[in-house]
Amino acid sequence: MKKSILSTIALAVLIGFPPLSSVAAIVSLDKAKLVGDETVKTPYGEVQIQHNYITNGSRELFDAMDFQRASQAYIWSTPAVSFKQWQVAQAKTFGATKLGDFVVYKTLKEKRGIVTANLTTPYVINFLSLADGSIKVKVPAGPIAGMFLDLWQRPICDIGQTGPDQGKGGTYIIVGPEDDKTKYEGKADFIYQSETNNIFIGLRLLDSSPEFEKKIQKELNVARVGERFKPIRFIKGVDKEWSATAPRGMEYWKLLSQIYQEEPTREQDKLFAAMLEPLGIQKGKDFAPDERQRKILLKGAAMGELMLRNMQTNPRFAKPYWPGTHWYKSFDFTVPQITKEKVELDERAVWFYEAVTSSEGMVNPTPGKGQVYMTTKYDSKGRLLRADKIYRLHVPKDVPVAQFWSLTLYSEATRRPYDNGGKDIAGISLDSKMKQLQYNKDGSIDLYIGAKAPKGMESNFMKTVEKDGWFVYFRLYAPTKPFFDKSFSLPDFEEITF
Repeated sequence: MKKSILSTIALAVLIGFPPLSSVAAIVSLDKAKLVGDETVKTPYGEVQIQHNYITNGSRELFDAMDFQRASQAYIWSTPAVSFKQWQVAQAKTFGATKLGDFVVYKTLKEKRGIVTANLTTPYVINFLSLADGSIKVKVPAGPIAGMFLDLWQRPICDIGQTGPDQGKGGTYIIVGPEDDKTKYEGKADFIYQSETNNIFIGLRLLDSSPEFEKKIQKELNVARVGERFKPIRFIKGVDKEWSATAPRGMEYWKLLSQIYQEEPTREQDKLFAAMLEPLGIQKGKDFAPDERQRKILLKGAAMGELMLRNMQTNPRFAKPYWPGTHWYKSFDFTVPQITKEKVELDERAVWFYEAVTSSEGMVNPTPGKGQVYMTTKYDSKGRLLRADKIYRLHVPKDVPVAQFWSLTLYSEATRRPYDNGGKDIAGISLDSKMKQLQYNKDGSIDLYIGAKAPKGMESNFMKTVEKDGWFVYFRLYAPTKPFFDKSFSLPDFEEITF
C-alpha cells in the first residue's frame, strides 16, 4: 500500500499535478461525483481522478470497455456465426462445396451434428454464395416445408406449403445484397433479394418415402442466373458424427472476422462494427489479435455465452405459453428480427444460441400450416431438469395436429440431439408416427426421460447420462385450432421414483 501511494505521488509530480496531501477517499461507482479529486472503486479496479483528469486506471478502463463490447458482440453475432459454422462444418464433413451440392440428412449421426435438428423428417440442405452472381432455383411441387435464409438466419422467403408457391412448385431468383433486383423482373416466378452474400436453402421433406426423395432429386435445380440448369448432386449416406455447434474461444472470433470480410455491413450492424475494431476485427484486415486483445476476446466470448445461457434458461422477455406451466413457445421475435423501435437483439440471440433457422411457417404458424416448437427446462415443481433423475410427461389425447407431433431430446451443452450412446433415432426422439409407442386406454400417452426406464415402458423412454443436462422440443406439425385457443395444453414434466 505504501509503495502504491509513493508511486501515485511520483506520477503526479511527473505529469504536473501537485501530490494529494492525503489519499482521496475511495467511493463506490454509484456514489462517484467524477469532479475534482476522487478515487472510484469500479468492478474492474480503482480509478483515480485529480483535477477532473484520470491519473490512474486508464488501462483498466480500456480493458473494461473492450470486455463489455466483446461480450455484447458475442450476443449480437450469434445468429451469423452459428450459421457460418454449419456451412463450414458441412463442407468439411460432407464435401458439399459446389453450387449443386445438396446434403441429405437422414441418419442419427448425420442429424446429430445440427443444432436442435428434428429427427422425424429428412433434410435437404445447401449453402450458396451470391458473391459471384444471383442464383435461380427450380423448386418441385409437393409436401415440402423449406426456406431461403440469409446469413443472419432471416427468411428471404419460405418455400413449399408456407411459401409463395403454396406447395405447387416454381422458379425463384435470389439476388445479392448489392445487385439490382429490378433487372431480373419476369425471369422467374418469384424474385427476392438477400441482405447477405451467404445464403441457405433448406427443405424438409414431409413425405419421407424413397419415391418422393427421388422426385425431389430429379426436379430440384439450381444455377447462376443466365446459365443452364445442371443436374444437382444429392450427398447421401455419409453417416458421420460431426458438429455444427458454434465454436468457443478464439475460433468463434475467427469465424466472425471471416464473415466481416465476406459481407457488406448492414446499417443496423455499423455500431458493432465500430466496437469490434479495437478488438482486432476490421474490414479488409487479417485477424491477428495481440495478447491483450486475445485475453479480452476469450473472456468476452465466455461471458457472452453465459449471458445467453442465462436468458435461454430464464427468458425475461417471454412468459410461459400455457399458464401454470413452464412451457414456452419458441420464437419471441418477428421474421425480420427488427421492428420500428429496435433490433430484437436478445430475443433472436437466445433462439439462435439454442437452435438454427427460422421461417414464416415457424415464426407465425397458422391453423393447419407451419410448425410449433414448444420447449421447457423445468419440472412441475420449478426445478431445472437433471440428467440423473427420471421424469414423466403425460401427453393428453388428441394432440391438435393435422400431420404429427414429436418429442426430441437435446443436450444443453451442445444444443444438438442428445448423445446417450444409442444408435437409433427412437432413443432420443419419439413421435406419433411410431408404431411401437404404448398409449393409455383413454388415448393419452406417458413419455419418460431420465437415467432409467420404468419397467415395461422402454418403448416410451429416452435415456439421459452423467451430468449432461437436457431440454426438449415438443413439435406440432400443422397445429390446429385447439393449440391456438389454448384449449389444449401440455402439463409439466413430473419427477418420478420407483
